[in-house]
Amino acid sequence: MILVLLGPPGSGKGTQAKKLVTDRKWPQLSTGDMLRGAISRGTQLGLEAKSFMDKGALVPDEVVIGLIRERTQESDCQQGFILDGFPRTVPQAQALDKMLSERGKQVDRTVLFEIDDSELVSRLSGRRTCGNCGAMFHVETARPKTEGKCDQCGHPLTHRDDDRPEVIQKRLSVYHQQTAPVAEYYRSTGKLRSIDASTSPTEVAHALQDALK
Repeated sequence: MILVLLGPPGSGKGTQAKKLVTDRKWPQLSTGDMLRGAISRGTQLGLEAKSFMDKGALVPDEVVIGLIRERTQESDCQQGFILDGFPRTVPQAQALDKMLSERGKQVDRTVLFEIDDSELVSRLSGRRTCGNCGAMFHVETARPKTEGKCDQCGHPLTHRDDDRPEVIQKRLSVYHQQTAPVAEYYRSTGKLRSIDASTSPTEVAHALQDALK
């Protein structure tokens, strides 16, 4: 199955994608990880992407699609893969469909994680992150054993700039303007399923499994 996960930042897509990686053995493809990997390997697409990133410009869709084309030809993607964080716009979704159709494939299912903005602001603004190992905590729902210290490595926890309320509102605004229309694009093809992402991770996981049937 080729699966696309859609939803605003903080809706739990990444958490659920990691569970699917374990349960279904489908690789989770993040465009950010692919960009960093291509740059570190010095591939042609990686160097092209770096030229835009060094100028502070967005990497063009055709470069990102090229990276996805390369990545999805690897052996671990032959039984399916999960796209997390892509496509972000309707033109990207159309480019993805074109690329897949050239290989006789298609997006099989798209799952939209639905949650109110107010809940997301509460979730994200309360996050605290370990700058050393990447572990995440929350001031209300997942407090560390020692205030301000990571349970796993003891490193100080930080409040990332993009987890501050004013930044979160901007991120949500961009999402609603650019990415929400992607859900309508997939809805028109009959491939979209929506799940309630405001419940517990376990309940969201069950809803996601149902959506994949």
